[in-house]
Amino acid sequence: MKSRFETKEYEFLEIESRDTEDGKIVSIFLNNPTSRNSMTWKMGEEFADLIHSIKKEKVLPRAVIISGRNDVFCAGGDLNLLRSFSEKSFSQNRRDMRKFYGFFLSVRKLPVPVIAAVNGHAIGAGLSLTFGCDLRIFAEEGKYSFNFVRLGIHPGMGSSFLSPELLGKSLGGRLLLTGETFDGKFAKSCGLALDSVPKKEVYDRAMELALSLSKAAPLALQELKRNLYSWKQLDSALKKEAESQARNFISDDFKETIKSILEKREPKFTGK
Repeated sequence: MKSRFETKEYEFLEIESRDTEDGKIVSIFLNNPTSRNSMTWKMGEEFADLIHSIKKEKVLPRAVIISGRNDVFCAGGDLNLLRSFSEKSFSQNRRDMRKFYGFFLSVRKLPVPVIAAVNGHAIGAGLSLTFGCDLRIFAEEGKYSFNFVRLGIHPGMGSSFLSPELLGKSLGGRLLLTGETFDGKFAKSCGLALDSVPKKEVYDRAMELALSLSKAAPLALQELKRNLYSWKQLDSALKKEAESQARNFISDDFKETIKSILEKREPKFTGK
């Protein structure tokens, strides 16, 4: 009998299920081929729906892998979505951003190990999604960046909490403040990634890790996940991020960001 989540069709996601002698491993692939797997509102709704469906399974998978189609992991927020934020009010954006974060960071609430198979570039909110997973395998040649401040907005998708949580305030703060780009080898060297391998090997390495995790006692892993993370602290950070981004979205600087993207040039910020 097929699982409930396997019977649904999604516009921006693909799901694969692998049965092993120890249980099932579920793989979720972001799939937005027109814009490098960028995050849309619909993708977020689908993602949250799928995570909820997995949590409701009578027999939980032993592990979940998050990866991307189209030779990339995720380019961050979709341009049309970003443009829509520039046209909304502060209160609308504060509400909508908090909801949008929740769609993707619902992965943090899965009671089983989640592996990010970061098979290519991951930028902004796309990189933040990998931080919300338990373990990460990065492509050596991939490009990764928290580019929020370079777009005229406060970091979002939990990155202001997750980055310092994983890397400490010094390195985590550096990556957020500078928006610098790094590769998979750097991610491994600083402990962000468990491993860094050539792009074509990322998913296989993640599956190897998932198979290893499936040998552990599932109830023990579920209890461990409940004790590892504080959703209350993350939720508090998300509320602050939503409010900060809501202010930024109505600024002249963010309007300049959208204009510069459309004109394919560097933005010129004025602090207004």
